Amino acid sequence: MVFREQHAYLRSIELLRDRIPSFTAYPFNLPSLRELTSLPLHPKVTYIIGENGMGKSTLLEAAAIAWGFNPEGGSLHFTFSTRSSHSELHRYIRLVRGVRKPKDGFFFRAETYYNLATNIDEMDREQSSAPPIIRSYGDKSLHEQSHGESFFAAFLHRFGGNGLYILDEPEAALSPFKQLSMLARIHALVNRNSQFIISTHSPILMGYPDALMYNLTDKGIEQITLEETDHYIIMKQFLLNRERMLKELFADVE
Repeated sequence: MVFREQHAYLRSIELLRDRIPSFTAYPFNLPSLRELTSLPLHPKVTYIIGENGMGKSTLLEAAAIAWGFNPEGGSLHFTFSTRSSHSELHRYIRLVRGVRKPKDGFFFRAETYYNLATNIDEMDREQSSAPPIIRSYGDKSLHEQSHGESFFAAFLHRFGGNGLYILDEPEAALSPFKQLSMLARIHALVNRNSQFIISTHSPILMGYPDALMYNLTDKGIEQITLEETDHYIIMKQFLLNRERMLKELFADVE
């Protein structure tokens, strides 16, 4: 199935620079935002990567909220709030949407997934004529599975295709084998007209071949390839030269 560029549900993220009160206050003082005007997105997979503190989650969160997702994750109908900690960035961006609307969507946040699982259990305990929500996640409480199993249950059962899926560090509870399985699942969903925007530290999850990758640095945003990322280079060096790298690391400590 050919996924043409005009079929992207979300084409780009634009920063409304003229509305920003000050570029010296958070989050607008982040280097990734100071020079940002427009961030084009791939119709299949876009990666947002970078070191901690560069604003990856902040940017994904803003896009998700602007689309209509709950700041703590879930599909569009989730409205629970455990703790309001999201930034105001979503008020200062514009989403350039494609001509087609997705039939499905999900904002996955590893950081707040426990809160999402709790909310599902609470809603299913309420009397309703509708089918239990957990049925869409494999029909087993996410709290009754291991952390990794509950993560993968959403990817496997809840994501149905023809959707926009925004994932913030989905590898957090996944083994390397499950990360490979996640890549296969992404490919299956892409072939069912789905679009992904993913923030990750995992070189495995960064491996989808037909994708755009943006690296957020202290100098701004740069387009990059997997082989150019620090994640890939450091992991490769460690696996090929573990003893030498450990010797240098321990020598620095001593």
